[in-house]
Parts: sequence; structure tokens; C-alpha cells
Amino acid sequence: MKKLLISGAVVALMTTAAMAQTIGVSVARFDDNGLTIMRNGMTEHAATIDGLDLQMEDAQDDVARQLDQINNFIASGVDAIIVNAVDTNATEAMSNAAASAGVPLVYVNRQPINMETLPEGQAFVASNEIESGTLKAFEICKNLRAEGKSGGAKAYMLMGQLSNQAAVQRSKDVEDVIGMDMCNFIKLIDSQTANWSRDEAQNMMTNWLSSGEEFDAVFANNDEMAIGAIQAMKAAGMSMDEVQVGGVDATPDALVAMQAGDMDVTVFQDLAGQGAGSIDTAIALANGEEVDKTVFIPFKLVTPDNVSEFAN
Repeated sequence: MKKLLISGAVVALMTTAAMAQTIGVSVARFDDNGLTIMRNGMTEHAATIDGLDLQMEDAQDDVARQLDQINNFIASGVDAIIVNAVDTNATEAMSNAAASAGVPLVYVNRQPINMETLPEGQAFVASNEIESGTLKAFEICKNLRAEGKSGGAKAYMLMGQLSNQAAVQRSKDVEDVIGMDMCNFIKLIDSQTANWSRDEAQNMMTNWLSSGEEFDAVFANNDEMAIGAIQAMKAAGMSMDEVQVGGVDATPDALVAMQAGDMDVTVFQDLAGQGAGSIDTAIALANGEEVDKTVFIPFKLVTPDNVSEFAN
């Protein structure tokens, strides 16, 4: 009987080939600063994993397009799918499509509506949104009290897309905090959606400013909207020392704004970590490993006192 001799190089090649995997990724939109950080975290982490091919698609904020992308991933035979949902209320159809095909699916950053009934082989990687809005709102409350405004303060709130669970939760967080005895001196004048957009937030704040109503704080569901509000206020000649502005994400632009004295509070959401974590979770599911249904990556409060720890 002849013995088959295989060189180490050939063994390595065979092992790499056996481990080769393809993950399809559908991201809500590419033209979003926060999601760009998440995408970069995915691609940088994927580049460190031998044999991993990442196929990334832009859903362009279109639910139907995103579902088509998922079905196309399934048809092409990917080993796993990662979804950053356009509409978190529309994820059940995505889960059903992947489950029916036996393809593992990981939701990242935005919590699916069917979180409690996710099929086997599906998971959610993000940060706990109860922390994000709560940390921001409580810090602004403390700052207003320190400024001697506990006798009464007024605020506006800029909300993200209301089809998005993060926007709903972050807004509720603010309402819950200003409902506390310590912070119930804050009254919300108005709350409007600016769809996570800097430009829409700038326009909304410009409209609010035209009313002549005095206010002390702006709660924004994300940094882009906080920056848009800041731009409108500065264009109107307001001193940023007169108002507390808070966002979420700790994007590079937000950190620059904070260092310039324009922004008071943000909350670091480890978007790159979420992206990398979604890759690891997808690979684990593709390999048949058991993973937690929910993988939370902690938020961290960012203020002028510790901004240097987060700025490049």
C-alpha cells in the first residue's frame, strides 16, 4: 500500500481552502458617518482573518432593496449574513428568509423588531441603547443644575428616524431622565425627527430659533444632528456657552466640536467594535458554534474632561 505524502505547504493551502468563508453584509446606508466607522471596523477586522471574503452592499435606506440583497446573498451561497437594518420594524421577513435557507444571520447596531423571537442561528450585536440616551441626558441635567438652572430650564430634542429602534429608545431615555425628581426642572419645548441628518437638524434648529423661544439645552439622538443644531445656533450668533448640547456616537467630528467648546456631551458607541463583533459572531454561527442571542458592547460617557482619551 502506497503512502500519500503531503508537504506542509500543501496542508496549509488545504486548511485555508477548507476554512474559506464568505459573509454578505447589507448596511442601511453608506453615506452615514457613524455607519462608515462601523463598516471600517468590519473590513479592517475581516482583513485579519485568513480565507474570509466580505461582500458589502449599500441598501440606500430602502427596505425593499435590503431584502433583495439578503435574498441575493442567500442565492449566491454565502456562509453567513450581517444586516444593519434600514427599518428595524421590517426585520421579520429578513429573519424568515435566512432561517428558511439555513443561513446564519447577525443584526448589527440596530435592534430588530423580532429580537425576542429570533430563530436559531441568528443574533444581535450592538450596544444597549438604554445606556446611551440615559448617560447623555443625565449629564446634561447635572450640567444645568451646576449652572444654577434647577429652578427651570427648557430644551429641544432632535430624534432619529422613528422607524429605528435606537431613535425610539434614545428619545425615551431622555424623557425618562427628565421625569426623575432630580431632573424634572427640564421642560421639552418640542421634539422633532431630523432623520439622523446634520442638514435636516440644522434646518430644524433654524426654524426653532425663528420662534424666538429661549432654551437651555439640545438633546440629539446622534452627533450628526447635534452638530447640525450647533451650526444653526452659531449662524444665528448664539454663544455656545449659553446652551448645553448632547449627542451620541463620539464621532471624530463630534470630538472636534467638543474640543472647540461647542459640544458638551456625547456617548462613545464603539461602532468599529460592533462591526468587528458582528464578523466574529457570524463566523461562530457559520461554524455551528453557540453564541449569545445578544452581544452588548458598552457605551462610555464623553465630556470635555475626558475627550482626549477618545480623540485621535
